[in-house]
Amino acid sequence: MITINILCVGNLKEKFWQDASKEYEKRLLKFCKLNIIELAEQNKYENIDKIKEMEGEDIIKHLDGKSFLLDIGAKQYSSEEFADKIESTSLNTSTLTFVIGGSYGVSDKVKMTISDKLSFGKATYPHNLARIILLEQIYRAFMIKGGGKYHK
Repeated sequence: MITINILCVGNLKEKFWQDASKEYEKRLLKFCKLNIIELAEQNKYENIDKIKEMEGEDIIKHLDGKSFLLDIGAKQYSSEEFADKIESTSLNTSTLTFVIGGSYGVSDKVKMTISDKLSFGKATYPHNLARIILLEQIYRAFMIKGGGKYHK
């Protein structure tokens, strides 16, 4: 069974985000082993570059398997293309790691370390919503590949 890691800077503070995440986590259990790894926001620094650098070091330490960075400027995939990407990548590795950076984005070092980037559109989403969108799209990808009725 494939392992999917979602590596996030920050956590879900509001109950409605936690509930949405738990629902998709429950749905994904039959398709993959899911790990959500929440990294601390480095809000003790005033310098944005220093924040991104410190968060970036933590991100890089936790990368495992094939990694994908969520990046607004990256290639956009349809749900079907995203499903194909997960399927084809999982033929070569048993672990996929998706990275959601912090409030200020990620350091250049993270961008250079993670060559595969993807975008869910040109809009900027709060990190809480980005996580839910990612979980939903991963679930949708498994449903597409499994012939489920969820995807219309």
